[in-house]
Amino acid sequence: MTAIVDTSFLVSLTNPKDRHHETCATLARGLQERLIVPYVVLPEVTYLINKYQGHHIMRQFVNRMRRPIWNFEPAQDSDLARAAVILDKYRDLNLDFVDAAIVAVAERLNVRRVLTLDRRDFRVIRPRHCPSFELFPEI
Repeated sequence: MTAIVDTSFLVSLTNPKDRHHETCATLARGLQERLIVPYVVLPEVTYLINKYQGHHIMRQFVNRMRRPIWNFEPAQDSDLARAAVILDKYRDLNLDFVDAAIVAVAERLNVRRVLTLDRRDFRVIRPRHCPSFELFPEI
């Protein structure tokens, strides 16, 4: 299987003080899936890591992301157009651009699994390619 990786999962994975860190780390150690990180996730993740954990942790994160386990996916023009539609459709959620772009990339690649701690948004969103996303880890 394949999974899309969200900001919240990566931030928790890097922060041993995060309440979901151990859950995310345990899941990450056991994953056999292809992990897709949309490039739009990286600026958000690195900003949050730098802000809350420090520049040295952010640099370590960037170096770890070079490992072959991570597959990076650029946003295509069609993803940006779809993200705009998603943002409008779910405007009452105040959905952010990165989450909308993740949905667009998941739809384009036909990926149903999302590694995220963001239950509020990803439980509500109904992607075009499946009834709902499968969210991991279970929290």
